[in-house]
Amino acid sequence: MQGTGIRAYEEYIGRGDCGNAQYASQKSTATSPHSPKEKVSTAGRATGHRSAIPAWRRRIEERIAKARALIGRLICFRSGNNRPRIVRTVRMAFAGTNVSLSQPDITQKLTERIDDLKQRIAAWGKRIRRYTERSTRFNQNRLFQSDQKRLYESLERPMVSGTGPAPNQADTVAFWRGLWSEPVNHSEGPWTEVVASQCAGITPMDPVIITPDDVAEAVRRAPNWKSPGLDGLHHY
Repeated sequence: MQGTGIRAYEEYIGRGDCGNAQYASQKSTATSPHSPKEKVSTAGRATGHRSAIPAWRRRIEERIAKARALIGRLICFRSGNNRPRIVRTVRMAFAGTNVSLSQPDITQKLTERIDDLKQRIAAWGKRIRRYTERSTRFNQNRLFQSDQKRLYESLERPMVSGTGPAPNQADTVAFWRGLWSEPVNHSEGPWTEVVASQCAGITPMDPVIITPDDVAEAVRRAPNWKSPGLDGLHHY
């Protein structure tokens, strides 16, 4: 029943937009000295600009704009604005329902209608976010299949360099030397002695020595343009 009011209001807005468009068209035809060819080129440029936004997003954004306009007029009517245009819009908002503007609880009905429209706007906004995220994932997956290098370049964050003065080298060396060069005796508690006694009979593992040949062999078998591991290094 509430959707009937929105459809009626959208039809009303649409008729107003069509009337404004016809008036603007007649006015431009009467006053503009340009040829019809130039008019077609201007319309083509406008159409190309609108095509940058997907049609589904334009439709949802138009719904949101109309719902916000309706909320504004409902709030004006609730505040005491009884102009004929406002009253006409409020009647269209409640079209198809048993709500009368003269009933005593009209303020509560207006508040419920405004809350319903706000919830619709929030749902439409979440739909835009959800569709946008899905489109981004689809484009990234398609780019990964065709050109992985371009995908990883698009995912890299720009380098951010500090604008302040560089740190003093002597202070930096002193700071890290105080952390790593001075011996510290840690007391972990008696549990370390218990663990050491339990592991006394375990044969230690032979030391693992990684040579440059081992690294070259592992890198040679790895595929190109894979995401970095814990070391943060890309494999090209």
